[in-house]
Amino acid sequence: MRLNLPTIAALTPKDCDVEILDARAMPVDYNAKADLVGITGFTAEMPSAYEIADNFRRKGVKVVMGGVHVSAMPDEALEHADCVVIGEAELVWEGLLNDFKRGALRDRYKAEKLCDMKAMPHPRRELIDRKMYLSGFNTLQATRGCPFNCDYCAVTAFFGNEFRVRPIDDVIADIETFDTNHFFFVDDNIVGRAKYAKGLFERLKPMKRIWGSQASITMAKDPELLRLYYESGGRYAFIGIESLSQKNLDQMHKGWNSAKGYKEAIRKIHDAGINIVGSFVFGLDDDDKSVFKRTFDFIMENNIDAAQFHILTPLPGTVTYRTLEKEGRITDHDWAKYHTGEVVFQPKGMTAEELQRGYFWIFRETYKTKNILKRCLRSPRGLAYRIGMNLSYRNKALKMPEVKGMQAG
Repeated sequence: MRLNLPTIAALTPKDCDVEILDARAMPVDYNAKADLVGITGFTAEMPSAYEIADNFRRKGVKVVMGGVHVSAMPDEALEHADCVVIGEAELVWEGLLNDFKRGALRDRYKAEKLCDMKAMPHPRRELIDRKMYLSGFNTLQATRGCPFNCDYCAVTAFFGNEFRVRPIDDVIADIETFDTNHFFFVDDNIVGRAKYAKGLFERLKPMKRIWGSQASITMAKDPELLRLYYESGGRYAFIGIESLSQKNLDQMHKGWNSAKGYKEAIRKIHDAGINIVGSFVFGLDDDDKSVFKRTFDFIMENNIDAAQFHILTPLPGTVTYRTLEKEGRITDHDWAKYHTGEVVFQPKGMTAEELQRGYFWIFRETYKTKNILKRCLRSPRGLAYRIGMNLSYRNKALKMPEVKGMQAG
């Protein structure tokens, strides 16, 4: 579950009636009695978000939009909204609402600094219909930002590369409100500050909960951090491996990832009892059409528990977007295609069709039953989590076209 709208709801005065709607899961009622409609979404969701905004404005309802995409493209968003929030809304929401009540709403509200994570309100999760979410309802955030600054990533473009942490007491208090033993940290890198992470994990240990998060592979260098991650209930980690090419890693400013060190790092994380969901990006400048077979072989040889695959996507606000736009290599500006599963630029080392076909092939090959079983059965420890993750990704893979003419090892 995304935390943005429940957090905004928690910042809204108690005398305001607030309703949260996930338009991905249910139809929008344009006849709803609303004074102000707030809309956000990822880049690929913006065409739909703009349509929703236009429909409400035709009804005479004021619309405010915000989020990562809107912050990167405020002029575009203002073609569909009365007002945009640029940056983190915590710092401007109260003033925006006061201006709205006075009939003096401005067209832009920009957070001039990063917000302090102390005394953040608990997101109003009770406003979300949890029946819409098969899993992952209980989510929370302990940190913001990332200490790294990869070219393709929208995180630092929005949150900045200043790594901020929430008081551990506040994080624990938030977890204590959950009605299940499982939860997920939506942090971009839960181990971004090792000292803080260790303190948090120590506090989690007696709670006997199960959790996962995104984390950098650098945690493999710290045995104590790995041990505490597992002992505190951390059973899986989404890790951005991205590329097996050091040249690619260096070019995207992710050179702190060592391609040569991947195998040993994966072994250490596995030995600690932590399952790995590896994330891979295709279409980088050092990639040719052999990258898919090499990546598949790497996944199977190292028994990476599950894998996410992405086509390089130039998200607005990122260095990658500016670079490819300057080079004239962006071939499609239809935001609906910017979901990392469709080619919207001209790659260097292969054709766009080869990139698209290779993406489909590796997804389907990785999630064939025999390949799932090989990875899942690497150890009895954590078997249930591996099976669950693989079945989820297999459902996605089976919806993709079959690709002929490519062979697995």
